Amino acid sequence: MRGYYYDQTGPDPREPGTNTGSGRPRPRRVALRTAVLFLCALAVLTAGTVALWAAHGQIRLDLDRWSAEGAAQPTQTQSQTTVEETTVERAPTGDGTTLTIAPLPQEPAHSLQQIYEENIASIVSIRGIKQSSMNLGTGVVMSEDGYIITNSHVIEGCSAVDVVLQDDSVHHALLVGRDAQTDLAVLKIEADDLSPAQFGDSALLRVGDTVAAIGNPLGEELRGTMTDGIISAINRDVNVDGYTMALIQTTAALNSGNSGGALINDHGQVVGITNLKMQSYDNTVEGLGFAIPTATVKTVVDALIAEGVVSGRPSLGITGYTVTQAEQEQYGMPAGVCVASVEEGSDARSQGVLPGDVIVAANGERVESMEQLLAIKEQMQVGQSITLRLWRQGAYLERDVTLVEQYTLQP
Repeated sequence: MRGYYYDQTGPDPREPGTNTGSGRPRPRRVALRTAVLFLCALAVLTAGTVALWAAHGQIRLDLDRWSAEGAAQPTQTQSQTTVEETTVERAPTGDGTTLTIAPLPQEPAHSLQQIYEENIASIVSIRGIKQSSMNLGTGVVMSEDGYIITNSHVIEGCSAVDVVLQDDSVHHALLVGRDAQTDLAVLKIEADDLSPAQFGDSALLRVGDTVAAIGNPLGEELRGTMTDGIISAINRDVNVDGYTMALIQTTAALNSGNSGGALINDHGQVVGITNLKMQSYDNTVEGLGFAIPTATVKTVVDALIAEGVVSGRPSLGITGYTVTQAEQEQYGMPAGVCVASVEEGSDARSQGVLPGDVIVAANGERVESMEQLLAIKEQMQVGQSITLRLWRQGAYLERDVTLVEQYTLQP
């Protein structure tokens, strides 16, 4: 489970610093501003560590990192380490399987005991295996023949993935596909007669509806834990690593390890895949968890099963932030979007766009905010070029950048 941290301090905008996001704009590829790395150990489970970022006026999150040896693994800034390449064996795609969204039953609400009994067999443990550590998360059984839904960040950087069913059997999983922007992944195991969850329509949710979450908080020792709460907000826009996600907000307690688990309505239907929670250094934050709505899950999962990727999303391959008035006055920066990082493999990097550059215009249109830049980019298609006017240490220059497929840049 990813956790947010708020912090009122931020880095010097002239020092682009560290950015571990995939350059989203996790939908649009101009992201949050530069972040400072903090490491927080979970006292409840000695093997657990969670890497958390604090950003200036923003929220940052990172994936669950659990030690395979039972000791906390050191975390370094991006400038000191390389990301392990994901080499999980791929499953074939295009078998015609799709996610079914069932209508809301015309019957009384189920008790919490009923909801648990109806869903617990559909909740699995995910073990993402790395070179010297392991990611532990949760997954939801989608089909009898072994399709499993989880979060992309649970398996990011892993070389192999195992799925543990409720009967304790361990199954090697193949990767069907994953999408960093929506934080979803689909796995496939060789199994028959699994107990798939029933998925419901997230569009029917209303603030105040009762929900339950089932997952594996803090790892497998506490697997199959259920918490309950209400829907506290719908279509909450949350910026994660530069991607804007429209999420369900809930008061149901979520913790590290719940990532990829189920958010369930009062009729026992899965209406969301849990992925985030909010935390604070100096304030107690309770009851602020988030889940990916099934409206998003169906679109992405169907695309991943069909093609292995979600295509058709143009990306500049940069992350950045809107230059504030105070920064303009203090550092002599012009209004625009300051580049925080440039993705490897992007045409922006090939064309020499650098962290610290300020984008002041795109295709001849003045750019004074990240939203304006995104609006221009999203009118374009993959393969088209966008002309950027950049400010760099007092000088102006232009670069023509070809938009690339978003999925080609995800870690």
